[in-house]
Parts: sequence; structure tokens; C-alpha cells
Amino acid sequence: MTQTAWTETGPPARHPRHTHRFAAPLDPVVRRMRALRADLPARDGIAVFNRVYLTVTEEISRLIAHDHFTDPRGAATLDVLFAGRYLAAVESSSLGRRPPDCWRPLFQYRRHPGVRPLQFALAGINAHIGHDLTLALVDSCRALDCEPAFLERDFDRVGDTLTLLEERIREELMPGPDLFEVADPMTHLLASWSLERARDASWSAAKVLWQLRELPALAQEFTDRLDAGVGLVTRCLLTPLSVPD
Repeated sequence: MTQTAWTETGPPARHPRHTHRFAAPLDPVVRRMRALRADLPARDGIAVFNRVYLTVTEEISRLIAHDHFTDPRGAATLDVLFAGRYLAAVESSSLGRRPPDCWRPLFQYRRHPGVRPLQFALAGINAHIGHDLTLALVDSCRALDCEPAFLERDFDRVGDTLTLLEERIREELMPGPDLFEVADPMTHLLASWSLERARDASWSAAKVLWQLRELPALAQEFTDRLDAGVGLVTRCLLTPLSVPD
């Protein structure tokens, strides 16, 4: 079952007020991702996604430190809670516990020889954007006592950073021209998924969950369905395309 807290409705939401510059507490998150990078084999599917996500987190940390976000405290809170869900999934798997459904296919296929690095990267991004970002946004609103609308600009800025990174991923991990020309299944997979659409769906789902915060049973059901649905897309993105001789 997806981890989330729906036991309290909290006080009426309002815009958080900040009167001083906020130092983002992202260093512990970055250290944990760097430790994973050092510990995992480079071809491991989690390692492929971790390298991608570490780059994103380092860039967002830099942007927060240089006041590129409307609300640095809000952006930092969102990013820490966002990253925390990925790291919690890794920890659950390492301890033999069941990770969220959106992440399970990546852990199951992480060493499959027929899944290419680009697939691992996109599958991890799908799980993280489609599920984790939704819940992290709601968690951030609770932590900051604000409505989702007050985090929308910073949500979009994080999404823009991820979009730029996706372009870089495709350039670095895309098969060579000759291989890609004959890899029709790969072409189909790349064309069937969009980070921008996943981000838009995540924002819409977060707004729905925020409205359901006083209906915990219904909110939990919605969250579980979201987790399962994103997991199906993750599994499709990890369809083995070839097996080396």
C-alpha cells in the first residue's frame, strides 16, 4: 500500500509568509544519492536512474541557493519530500519490503539484459513524476500550511528542470543511428510517453488529493489507484527489447 498520511485535516490553508532567505537542506539527499552511485553497478537500472536524478537534485539545489525560485523554502520542502519518496522506495527494496507499485517494475527488471539504459531512466522518471511528485506536493502543502496554487510556479520550475534533463538523457542514452533505425519497439516506447503530460497529470492528481484531504478513506483509495496506474506505465516502459547474444 502506498505510504501517505491522511489522519489529520490540518488548519485552513493559507499562503506561507517568508521574511528571510532560506537555505535549502538538500545536502543529506545529495549525499545519499552519491552513496548509491558509488555502491551500485553502473548498468544496474536503479543506478541509471539515480545518476539522472542526482543531476536534477544538484541543479535544483543550485537554483534554490541562487534564489531562482519564487519561494525558496517551499521549493526546498517540495524537493526534499519528493526525493525522500524515491529514497524510501530504495530502502524498502534493500530491506526486503515491498516498494510502491509504481517502483516495483524497476526493481524487478533492474538487471534484465534486454532492458536498455534509456528505458531504466524514463521508467524511473515516470514513477517519480507520476506518483511521488503528486504526493510530495500534497505533503508540502501540509508542511507549509498552504494551498497547491501557492506552489504552482515552483512546481513548474522543478518540472522545467526535469524536462531539460529528459532531453539530455535522450541524447546521452539514445541508441546509435543505425541501431535506432531498426529498433521499432524502442521508437514506439519513446513516442508513447511524455514527461510534460506526466507532469500535468501529477499536478491535477495533487489538486484532487488536496480536495479529498478531509475524506481519508477516499483519498487513500485514489492514492492506491494512482500508484497502480503509474506502475502499469512503468512496466510498459521496461518491456525487454532485446537479449544480448
